[in-house]
Amino acid sequence: MSSIVDTLTQIYVLVADFLAEHPDQAHWRRSPNDQPVFTDAEVITIGLMQSVLGVATLKQTYRLIANNWRDCFPKLCCYGQWLSRLHALSALVGHLMGQAIAHHKMPGRLYLVDSKPIPVCKPIRHGRVRLLRPEGAYFGKSSTGWFFGYKLHLLVHHTGTILYALLTPANFSDKDEEILHTLMEWAGGGVVLCDHGYRDQDLRAQLEAEYGVMLIDPQQAGAKRALISSLRERIETTNSGLWNRFVDRVFSRSFAGLWSVIKLKMLHFNLCQAGLLH
Repeated sequence: MSSIVDTLTQIYVLVADFLAEHPDQAHWRRSPNDQPVFTDAEVITIGLMQSVLGVATLKQTYRLIANNWRDCFPKLCCYGQWLSRLHALSALVGHLMGQAIAHHKMPGRLYLVDSKPIPVCKPIRHGRVRLLRPEGAYFGKSSTGWFFGYKLHLLVHHTGTILYALLTPANFSDKDEEILHTLMEWAGGGVVLCDHGYRDQDLRAQLEAEYGVMLIDPQQAGAKRALISSLRERIETTNSGLWNRFVDRVFSRSFAGLWSVIKLKMLHFNLCQAGLLH
């Protein structure tokens, strides 16, 4: 079994190599000559370690690293500065997700779409919650009941790789045309397995004609319904992998912070799927 130091090194090398190959990713800084002693690769490495260590919050992750593996980060800044830097690198995390996808072996063009609730508070606070309301958080209903927050819409290859994700207010329907058009565009053709919620025949015909996809739900599958249902269970495996990384327990105080942390968890999931991390 790899030690924590080995894993830290492995993640750091992955991120540092990507940055070396794509120096333009540092252009978000005010000055192209601004090279902080605590590097972007180190910032993202600590963020990804949350999923490795299996802790619920980024603060716990930072404290564990600072208290136990400080030698690996001799120029480690304070928690507030690290967190601010991490959120500023959100776009870079998105590019790293694309890099991870490129390492996946994805035979066939069979995709799955689904959504997952992302609550931003516990149910006991529903009566007085104000957090993130100005940034779109709202009430929605899932199979387990009402929640307040957002909804994560996923396009997943049948091997489990997350190809694209959207974060919308919780009251957005899975059948929202804008969401479906975005997901189908990223599918780029092939067969998309969906659930019973996608029954609007006119919308399905429009999506199939515009993006060259074939939408199939379990009811439409007929005699092969069991096979389709078993394939759709794979997206539940992906959701379970994200759940194990505490994706539905991210209590950030801003939408940007919430989305940044969710992307980190999806990046770690994809890196593990690609065999780049263990």
